[in-house]
Amino acid sequence: MQQSANELHAALAALDRPRIEELFGAAVRRDGAMQAIEELMVPALIRLGEEWDSGQIALSQIYMSSRICEDIVERRLPPMAAERKSHPRMAIAVLSDYHTLGKRIVLSVMRASGFEILDYGRQEVEPLVERVLADAVEILLISVLMLPAALKVKAVRAALDARNARVKIAVGGAPFLFDPQLWREVGADAVGRNAADAVAIVRRWSEARP
Repeated sequence: MQQSANELHAALAALDRPRIEELFGAAVRRDGAMQAIEELMVPALIRLGEEWDSGQIALSQIYMSSRICEDIVERRLPPMAAERKSHPRMAIAVLSDYHTLGKRIVLSVMRASGFEILDYGRQEVEPLVERVLADAVEILLISVLMLPAALKVKAVRAALDARNARVKIAVGGAPFLFDPQLWREVGADAVGRNAADAVAIVRRWSEARP
């Protein structure tokens, strides 16, 4: 499996879709779709994320490779697949900001990791809270770029608490990188530096779910 993971990582970095399809398809036939995702695709994507953090690859490679993986997983593990149903309901949104690339990357990596996640796009506080309540969301991922938007997470938390909604909030974006304690100040339950962190957070919360 390690050799296959290394080969998939190389194919993803090169954006070699035929090779990605070939390697992933072989893993699915051998181990099943969910195991192939968890033991082959997710580690390769996490490794790419670490390489982007260290400046070894471009943001465009992360974006395109995650979109390729998302498309492949959507075909192999469609939204109604039973493997997805054990996960809590979750959603992702950009709060106030108009910069959506970070959210798009996290969304693709989450879906490529086998999670079914609602995409709320760009939202303001009140509409976001209403959608979370209407959809019975248990895990909410919020992406921001600017500090004023990051501070609005506090209003989201307060509104959900006022409605007795038990929703876990994970945040990410530049303001939370500049101020490591900001996520606590706005009432979030966790912070992620990148898409790999988001997957790890959601996986941990999912496994701890009663």
